[in-house]
Amino acid sequence: QVQLVESGGGSVQPGGSLRLSCAASGFPFVINTMNWYRRAPGKEREWIASISFAGRTINYEQSVKGRFTITRDDTKKMLYLQMNNLEPDDTAVYYCNWADHWGQGTQVTVSS
Repeated sequence: QVQLVESGGGSVQPGGSLRLSCAASGFPFVINTMNWYRRAPGKEREWIASISFAGRTINYEQSVKGRFTITRDDTKKMLYLQMNNLEPDDTAVYYCNWADHWGQGTQVTVSS
């Protein structure tokens, strides 16, 4: 059974940082591309970052490029998203994704 469990969300002021984590199980994590998505209030869920097998290919949505960093630890089957210089527009529920499987999401709120 595939499980994706996100953690690390919270409330921060603009300019702050957070590190999201996603614990994966039930599928061959090591060989698969993993993604982070987010859904802001009143908006559709959007893709923001992906990382392929062994981190060979990494891509970011334009608005987070240079501020967010996606990494993975294949020994622990963990996916991470380091978010720096957060902005109010980053407020959203953040989701870990593999294929058509999703975690429950973790809330990130950026507000002064």
